[in-house]
Amino acid sequence: MKRYIALLRGINISGKNKIAMSELKKCFAELGFAEIVTYLNSGNVIFSNAIEDKDVLSNKVQLMIKDRFHLEIPVFIILQEELAELLKNAPDWWGDDNREIYDNLIFLLPPLSYEEFYDEIGVPKAEYESVYHYKNVVFWSFSRKDYQKTNWWSKTAGSGVSGRITIRTANTVRKIAGM
Repeated sequence: MKRYIALLRGINISGKNKIAMSELKKCFAELGFAEIVTYLNSGNVIFSNAIEDKDVLSNKVQLMIKDRFHLEIPVFIILQEELAELLKNAPDWWGDDNREIYDNLIFLLPPLSYEEFYDEIGVPKAEYESVYHYKNVVFWSFSRKDYQKTNWWSKTAGSGVSGRITIRTANTVRKIAGM
């Protein structure tokens, strides 16, 4: 059995797309997944399964959410060991203990490429935000006090690719990578 992480995009935000984590955990069990753990209320589910095709797993979860909760929610599935490998390749400036900086990891949902994402979002403002692309993620950091001056802040939520990405903070990513 392999250990996976499902990242559900856009649930339980400002009272929209509400899904109770306890109910979600039950639904994952009904799908035959094992060792299910949820983290926070934002759609982080860690589970084990023998299926090796992440697209199959993602489709199963998306269909279950549509059937059970009547929501169309994009789901990004990653092996826990793949997430750990991504974190090992994080840039030095990402995810340190500086509380003035907001560190995020942007997951690009297949088939979205970094080039498509970058073309849609635009060039980051180097004086306000740091960006590093690695495989299917983008490490993104910016000053908390200057977030409104960044180019990407509003565009990650309001662009044509916003439905094809999901974002987690450095702390969340590190926690779920170790669960």
